[in-house]
Amino acid sequence: MAEHGLCLCELIRLLWSLLIPSLFACVVLTALLFFLIMGIRLWMQKKRKDRQESEKSPVVAFFHPYCNAGGGGERVLWCALRALQKRYKHATYVVYTGDTGVTGEQIVEGAYRKFNIKLPGPVKFVFLETRQLVEASAYPYFTLLGQSLGSIVLGWEALIKCVPDIYIDSMGYAFTLPLFKYLGACQVGSYVHYPTISIDMLSVVRDRNPRFNNSAFISQNPILSNCKLLYYFMFAFLYGLVGSCSDVIMVNSTWTQNHILALWRCGACTSIVYPPCDVQTFLDIQLEEDEKKNHHSIVSIGQFRPEKDHALQIRAFRKLLDKKTAEEQAALKLILIGGCRNHEDEERVTRLRDLCEKLGVGDKVEFKINIPFEELKRHLAEATIGLHTMWNEHFGIGVVECMAAGTVILAHNSGGPKLDIVVPYDGGVTGFLADDEDSYAKAMDNILSSSPEKRLDIRRNARHSVGRFSDQEFERSFLAAVEPLMLTENT
Repeated sequence: MAEHGLCLCELIRLLWSLLIPSLFACVVLTALLFFLIMGIRLWMQKKRKDRQESEKSPVVAFFHPYCNAGGGGERVLWCALRALQKRYKHATYVVYTGDTGVTGEQIVEGAYRKFNIKLPGPVKFVFLETRQLVEASAYPYFTLLGQSLGSIVLGWEALIKCVPDIYIDSMGYAFTLPLFKYLGACQVGSYVHYPTISIDMLSVVRDRNPRFNNSAFISQNPILSNCKLLYYFMFAFLYGLVGSCSDVIMVNSTWTQNHILALWRCGACTSIVYPPCDVQTFLDIQLEEDEKKNHHSIVSIGQFRPEKDHALQIRAFRKLLDKKTAEEQAALKLILIGGCRNHEDEERVTRLRDLCEKLGVGDKVEFKINIPFEELKRHLAEATIGLHTMWNEHFGIGVVECMAAGTVILAHNSGGPKLDIVVPYDGGVTGFLADDEDSYAKAMDNILSSSPEKRLDIRRNARHSVGRFSDQEFERSFLAAVEPLMLTENT
């Protein structure tokens, strides 16, 4: 017994002798990290002080590495800048961008050309050289983690080039938020178009459901599915930590809000700010009864990306035709309008054309790729139905545009269209929702079988409802959301 007691004591002494150096090393590393962070923070504060002595005005910076693109996210950026410049004329406004191939003047001119948005004041651009680190193509595996870590490097480059007073991430790079809050000592805000990871993404992997972002190779393998689920849970935890650093959080829809509240847990500073949609351009289309139409077109608007699920539209259209007589079929056509960003999108269109031929609707489906805006507007003016099939669309600007143009919208029964857009207005119907081939075909059949008077009532209700998504409503909501940041800086 004595020998066993002696062995136990020796084991404890050995473990203790190993533990002490480890604990000491952890304390030393923690202290070094603390002093490093404090040193960087003081350096940043000195840079800000030097800048304030020369400029005498607060700097509001937007992190938008792709600001020269022409998407809905960029429209949010320019409308936000316009609203702030009109309200807070004394501030200096900066945009961090990776668009190094153009000048600041060209970017501003592009915003006016693409969105008809003219800024009332000047904007300074800080050009970043490491944007390639946030490209999805750089990370064939662990893409979410790779892009997020890459955004930290890109954010660091932005911070050392310009230390702002107020920092707003307007593209969803949440991992940059701690940099600007704790190292840059900035007031921090976020506009979230789409959560980097969502509860739905976790559910898809957990349920082993094959989708465009969960390949069949993984979903059919229980080991790989469990590994991916663990990776997603760990990433969601990190995403929640960095997101909670934001002092003001704006989200673009109820769907996005639900996911951000679940992950970031910052309900007190989170608000919905619907994105600005150019509804007035489409409201100019004359709204008339369509009883004299001898044909009906069904129009879809959306880039040719996998998540838009154009194949579902084609298969549902085939089932709709099966419900119609030969004479009725001759009066119907499906028009797919969208942009092709690259060779992959072009290949996707080729596969969709092949699907049309396989289903025998090649002569009934038209593809309109990268068409001018006026041609898009003409197709919407002539259309009877506006079609949307993306599952869990975070908002749905294309859905709003179809409603404003006067089509009867048929959207996916999920995400922003379900929760925010295709909802009753003053007790009236504004559109319809579906979720699979059969329900889409049935809904289209019901719309086409309805009287022109009933369709006109729905179109009018839809048009009246989209005023909620105008530029003016966005400016009002955006300024109300960011006011705490601006007031803090002014005081």
